[in-house]
Amino acid sequence: MQTEQRPATSTDPDPATDAGHSWFTHDRFGLFVHFGLYSMAARHEWVMTKEKMPIEKYERYATFFDPDLFDAPAMARHAREAGMRYAVLTSKHHDGFCLWDSGLTDYTSVKHTGRDLVREFLDAMRAEGLRVGLYHSVIDWHHPDFTVDYHHPRRDDADAETLNDGRDMARYREYLHGQVRELLTGYGRLDYLFYDFTYPESRDGWQGKGPQDWDAATLLELTRSLQPGIVVNDRLGVPADLVTPEQYQPDAPMMRDGDEVTWEACQTLNGSWGYDRDNFDFKSPDLLIRMLVDSVSKNGNVLLNIGPDGRGAITRRDRETLADIGEWMRLHSRSIYGAGASAHQAPANTVLTQRGDRLYLHILAWPFGHIHLKGMAGRVRYAQLLHDGSEIPLTEIDPGQKAQNTTPGGQPPGTLTLTLPTVRPDVTVPVVELFLESAR
Repeated sequence: MQTEQRPATSTDPDPATDAGHSWFTHDRFGLFVHFGLYSMAARHEWVMTKEKMPIEKYERYATFFDPDLFDAPAMARHAREAGMRYAVLTSKHHDGFCLWDSGLTDYTSVKHTGRDLVREFLDAMRAEGLRVGLYHSVIDWHHPDFTVDYHHPRRDDADAETLNDGRDMARYREYLHGQVRELLTGYGRLDYLFYDFTYPESRDGWQGKGPQDWDAATLLELTRSLQPGIVVNDRLGVPADLVTPEQYQPDAPMMRDGDEVTWEACQTLNGSWGYDRDNFDFKSPDLLIRMLVDSVSKNGNVLLNIGPDGRGAITRRDRETLADIGEWMRLHSRSIYGAGASAHQAPANTVLTQRGDRLYLHILAWPFGHIHLKGMAGRVRYAQLLHDGSEIPLTEIDPGQKAQNTTPGGQPPGTLTLTLPTVRPDVTVPVVELFLESAR
């Protein structure tokens, strides 16, 4: 059966000519998927090091690993219906277990289950019209040459000081670069590679790991030579294409050395990236939508994570959250795709995004009667609620008008007043679409 493709819009970058990264800042919203052996432990993706598990104890998860409910086509459908335009899967997390058919180790999903989950994921996402990426950890607590440091599960062993005798990071770098080569040459075009992560500072008597440990410059050059046009994040510890704030929302467009940079907020549904059975600290769909709008208003993206359970299934709560976001995106995606920060001033309790000659006013707290837009008089041709296309009347209140009885007081010169319905629209975040006289 042929899979439905997402419809193109007039603002979509042309895939035939988009050799750069314009798709990334256009699409704005992606799906992150953390899945691996830690999903079976169900108590955080860092369980191996949090509980200081020996490799032999952790390897038992591989023995019993059976992702029989990992349904990549269903996952792709949920992502598309949520309004996501790209998707990223963990090819390997810090525990070293690989979800593809690596020729450099037997510690893989293919060896243990016969399934190449990377291929299944990439094929399914492409079939739904999504761009695709992989997360790849440069850390590997399973590899015998990866030296012990303050993140390593064996850091507190009685013989910890001698554990690094005979370990060789040069051999590990060869392994790391070899696996990246496998991923970048064996799975067609990849749009995004999310490396994780560099920690050069010292702690607890241990030295962390910096760009030299990965030979980051060479690894980045290899990545770009094998996949021209790929987007690469900043977590190799050397400058790349974007920065990745995690688990917080920047308070303004992000800057480096005085220049604005491309950025992407990496966010979870409940504070854990991998499946965490007993963590119920979930963000509401309302909060997640406001976080998305907030990011776009500051020229940022959101990469929103789900952690499938130990059998590979998306939990019911995660499915419902994605569906709620998708219902909002179905009606309001014009305020997200191709949009970004606006130079216009947002009134209190609102967030502005702009795409060309259209300004989008996201109303976070529904007011009674009016919203006043300073400096916008004469600049708006038409206004409507985006979810249903219903007109919003525009007026300019005489600055000298006195407030009395049923007459509101005057507004400062140049102020445009929107007259809103009394009843708040039944959508998570109402949006007013304003058609500007020109793209200013």
